[in-house]
Amino acid sequence: MDDFRIKKHPILKESTAKYVDIYFDGKKIRAKQGEMLSSALFAAGIRIFGHHDRDGGAQGIFCANGQCSKCTVIIDGKPVKSCMIPVRNGMNVYPAEGLPELKDDGVQVGVKKPVPELTETMVLIIGGGPAGLNAALELGQCGIEVLVIDDKSELGGKLSLQTHNFFGSVSDCYAGKRGIDIGHILEDKVRSNPNIKIWQNSTVVGVYADKTFGVSSRGNYRIVKPEVVLNSTGAREKTLVFPGSDLPGVYGAGAFQTLVNRDLIRSSEKLFVIGGGNVGVIAAYHALQAGIDVLGIVEALDKCGAYKVHVDKIKRLGVPVWTSHSVVRCEGEEQVQKITISQIDENFQPLSGTEKSFEVDTVLVAVGLAPVDELLEKSRNFGIEIWAAGDAEEIAEASAAIFSGKITGRKIAQSLGKDISIPDEWEPLANLLKSRPGKYYPNRPDNYGLKATYNLFGKTLYAQNPASGETVSMRILEDMGITLPPGNKWLEARDLIKAYKIAPVQINEDYSNLQVYPVIHCDQEIPCNPCHMACPLGSISINGDIMNLPEFHGKCMGCGKCVMVCPGLAITLVYNNYESDEGLGLIMLPFEFDESLVPKDGIMELAGNEGEVLGKGKVIEIIYTPKQNGRKLIKVEVPWSLREKVVGVRIRIPGTGEIENSVGKNIDDDPIVCLCERVRKSEIVAEIRKGVRDMNQLKATIRAGMGSCGGKTCSEQVLRVFREEGIDPSEVTPPTIRPFVAEVHLGDFLGKEDGEEE
Repeated sequence: MDDFRIKKHPILKESTAKYVDIYFDGKKIRAKQGEMLSSALFAAGIRIFGHHDRDGGAQGIFCANGQCSKCTVIIDGKPVKSCMIPVRNGMNVYPAEGLPELKDDGVQVGVKKPVPELTETMVLIIGGGPAGLNAALELGQCGIEVLVIDDKSELGGKLSLQTHNFFGSVSDCYAGKRGIDIGHILEDKVRSNPNIKIWQNSTVVGVYADKTFGVSSRGNYRIVKPEVVLNSTGAREKTLVFPGSDLPGVYGAGAFQTLVNRDLIRSSEKLFVIGGGNVGVIAAYHALQAGIDVLGIVEALDKCGAYKVHVDKIKRLGVPVWTSHSVVRCEGEEQVQKITISQIDENFQPLSGTEKSFEVDTVLVAVGLAPVDELLEKSRNFGIEIWAAGDAEEIAEASAAIFSGKITGRKIAQSLGKDISIPDEWEPLANLLKSRPGKYYPNRPDNYGLKATYNLFGKTLYAQNPASGETVSMRILEDMGITLPPGNKWLEARDLIKAYKIAPVQINEDYSNLQVYPVIHCDQEIPCNPCHMACPLGSISINGDIMNLPEFHGKCMGCGKCVMVCPGLAITLVYNNYESDEGLGLIMLPFEFDESLVPKDGIMELAGNEGEVLGKGKVIEIIYTPKQNGRKLIKVEVPWSLREKVVGVRIRIPGTGEIENSVGKNIDDDPIVCLCERVRKSEIVAEIRKGVRDMNQLKATIRAGMGSCGGKTCSEQVLRVFREEGIDPSEVTPPTIRPFVAEVHLGDFLGKEDGEEE
């Protein structure tokens, strides 16, 4: 079986790796050489990888990042994490059912163990993501010896999962390019620098009092002794505990992107997202690109935390977004089959009678990120000079991580005595890139006060109120007390009208004499400037810093570059010289989906900026060149009056998928909090009521936090149970961080196997 691979994707190309045969529970399945075993199983339609020894609970995928143990399977009698095991021909895999029988590994008793190899380096960088790679580049260019250690086979961290165009600054963090492309750019640069050494498929698993670091690397255990360390380990996804949250099919958005965007596995048919931040909303968009239906997104707050342009483009495609809503429960026989959501009150409690249920096979939990900082904290305790960059320092966008690494790299170089400066503008820009969304300007550009029009030939300034349609001349403006400068220069007139507060947001020129012009629909302050940099005529400007909204003024040649590059898909082109006999206008829209979603007759539903239905239009042309890197431009005939209001076309019908809200017979209202050890909430509550205030004690008594993830996944949820029981978090002793912070195979201490590559 090989029915769940994505054969055609609008952005990604299918792997050319050859197929091999592997066996799962005695059944032959096809897999691709070198792909992760968990992905191969998903491609064959296998979602349940075994059952837990404690209560028989079904196990599947959860993090797809080696952090937990839900995807454990048995190979050669040994339990392994399938998300970290590459496929090889003839591999025999068995589901993990209960505790595996330990087999003789053939190691002779009394054999002298090899002394771990010691490697010294000036700078150790833990994590080869955007922050770590950029820091390495800055250090390498200063002639400083750098060792980058990363636990994956591909550098770039989460960039390898991001198929969307990035926000930020074009010149400083590759804004306008796709994350996957940025990852390749950075990897090529670090590999070309002779001062940078890279260990891949290697994990830093511990830090010690003698200021050394233990590394599990390709079957070896090594010791690294650096002068300075940079922790750029990124972030891990937070989880959420609710009835049914332990079912296979309920997992993180990052795991989903790993399956879909890295390995091109159609891991789902019907999907629901919990969490309206950038991670969840982007994952929903990636799902639609992969041909997976997204039934909805819920966000507990009264508005989504994601950039509004991200939320808007999801709504335009037909995906409903419910704010002030949360998940009530998930149900299913051994895997998720149904989710129920409801509206919540100001105390985040469900409101009876507002429940909605949906038939799904996947629920993505995207409720935030937490820094991976165990090594950082322990190193500081030991007095090691250690820095942090990217999400390990502060959770923000990947563009911020890129620039953060750049600055931190130079700071480390300075600490090592290198004469290198940090430009004054870098720190303010770094803070901008970390900024949360700013002010929102509703109904832009339809209702931003007066539209000023400048008639070059008649030397007359006009202003029109789009709400009333009233047009006034320069003389009337002067009667209102506005003094216009000699010659009626456009910029000066615009600024005068702004100063008079007639138009508080933006004033545009009259486009009636332009054959084509862009309409900019982004209406929230976010750090972004690709459209400004893309316009060959310089007609799109951003006044002040890159948080400000872009404005169009001047001329337009209709090249469509602003439409192609806008990360938020928030720019359209209007062809002002096009009007059919039927009273239709013509616009150009961005489109990042397979052409098969455009009906043969071209008729599609039109959507406004925030997803409102505006009628129907006809796609008359699809434009694509390799320079567009997967983004298509479509020309659409629309009613003339809607030409400035249409921003997208729908690819799904909102409201589909809702089913009867009925509670199943086997609902478990005592949810699993610790997934690794299957510890339930009631068990934790019982210990708290006995007086336990130490999370280390919970490990000893009920094994909460004792599993393969080392408590990284459940600690925050355990702390939440303490809060629900009225215990102040300051009274709770957190788990003690000890080596190893990640699992190490005992065989690693025996040295490298014969014939294994370095």
